[in-house]
Amino acid sequence: MRDVKRFRRSFRYAYEGLQYALSTQPNMQFHFSVGLIALILALLLELPKAEILFVLLAVTLVIVTELINTAVEKAVDLAMPERHPIAKIAKDVAAASVLVSAVFAAITGMIVFYDPIELLIRRAGREEGMVSPGIIWTLVALVAMLVVVLQSRFAHKHVKLAIKPSLIAAVSFSISTWVTILTSQPLIALLGFSLSIQMMFILYDRARTGIASLMAGALLGSAVTILAYSLIHYF
Repeated sequence: MRDVKRFRRSFRYAYEGLQYALSTQPNMQFHFSVGLIALILALLLELPKAEILFVLLAVTLVIVTELINTAVEKAVDLAMPERHPIAKIAKDVAAASVLVSAVFAAITGMIVFYDPIELLIRRAGREEGMVSPGIIWTLVALVAMLVVVLQSRFAHKHVKLAIKPSLIAAVSFSISTWVTILTSQPLIALLGFSLSIQMMFILYDRARTGIASLMAGALLGSAVTILAYSLIHYF
């Protein structure tokens, strides 16, 4: 009976630690969101079980190292509140473990998702109808106007959005999605999205926009663009 209680207590403490990291650490929120999107994408693309396991392994590794990094940072802050070169080394090494695992996850994602996404892009390129530049820029402007409306319409104190999408992220990902749709070259599409992701990191690094807002803007920009193209292609 004591073993059961001890197990429940340990499980509760572990859950509280995970909850703390997710609610207070922006990097953890980013890694968790990207990992969740990667797993959902793996299921939607119907990847083989072995490749899904690799994706799951990469996501788990990033989250575990981020948890360890958070624990090391808090322990160092408790032991050495003031700046100290050894404390800096401990934090830097812990952060390096997250970087290594994130690079591994990124490489795994590129290897696992490249072939199925390449197939989708080439299929979309074969089925592509002629879309004029005017329509493309009009729809990009529509994405921007939609974000502005969402930000202003729900800015009232009685009606607020839980997460306000980033305007720059929405426009950037809308353009990257158009590049993906209009080209049959997966490498060009990958480079386009790479630029958009770098833009997100720049905005986040300058502390101008939160991770949740950037992710919401990116998803909104891509989703509206795909929906608009589907409607144009259908009619």
